[in-house]
Amino acid sequence: MNLLENTQLYRTYGAHPAGQGWTFRVYAPNARDAALAGDFNGWQPAPMQHQGGDWVLAVPDAQPGQCYKYVITGADGQVRWKADPYGTYAQLRPDTASRLYDVSGFRWHDDVWRERRRETPLTDGLAPYVRDMGYNAVELLPVTEYPLDDSWGYQCVGYFAPTSRYGEPHDFMYLVDRLHRAGLAVILDWVPAHFCKDAHGLIDFDGTSLYEYADPLKMEHKGWGTRVFDYGKGEVCSFLISSACCWLEDFHLDGLRVDAVASMLYLDYDRPDG
Repeated sequence: MNLLENTQLYRTYGAHPAGQGWTFRVYAPNARDAALAGDFNGWQPAPMQHQGGDWVLAVPDAQPGQCYKYVITGADGQVRWKADPYGTYAQLRPDTASRLYDVSGFRWHDDVWRERRRETPLTDGLAPYVRDMGYNAVELLPVTEYPLDDSWGYQCVGYFAPTSRYGEPHDFMYLVDRLHRAGLAVILDWVPAHFCKDAHGLIDFDGTSLYEYADPLKMEHKGWGTRVFDYGKGEVCSFLISSACCWLEDFHLDGLRVDAVASMLYLDYDRPDG
């Protein structure tokens, strides 16, 4: 698969229903080895098959709701237990495993809203909104899965998963659906600039700086204690664009408010002015 051009990576990577079981695919091109552990195999790591930069495995007896992690032996020889970067559901913090969940089963009822949105773009309603100070949209703080409550969601670990704090993915879909049926647009704060350093997340994913900069000057936003995405890598751009597409397409969101844009634009290496 060409990771440099694909904006629908979440439809291939991660865990997906397949017959009576599930298939798993994770991108870890520099890993020495990869295995899968979860409720379905007693958390005894099962070897995954190496296919190019991917590691894949089919588990015929896996069931929805079960927890799992990838066990990555990195290029540096260290073994890391990682949550699924493309997982759609996660354990409630402080637990950190991914959970099997099929988001495709939700029945939407917002066809009227989505047709109206196509015919009347949000921008057409901006002037009357400003004039009348009437609300026509709600903006949500990040609901992408995050480990630390104090971060308010701005230090993300799961770019395709609504946080389990408020229920299952279908519960979030229900919220969006109800808001649409009430005539309200839904905008999500989305954080493609940096990610948290929790061990189960994207940091040093395959024993290398797979998602973040390798340059120590650019690697970390020290003021926030986070790692910085390396946009010079096509696979990182595809990962983030796929995340945006997932929220807009699968979760029916109407727009994204991109957070921390300044930190994406200015190479001041987290130094103050002067």
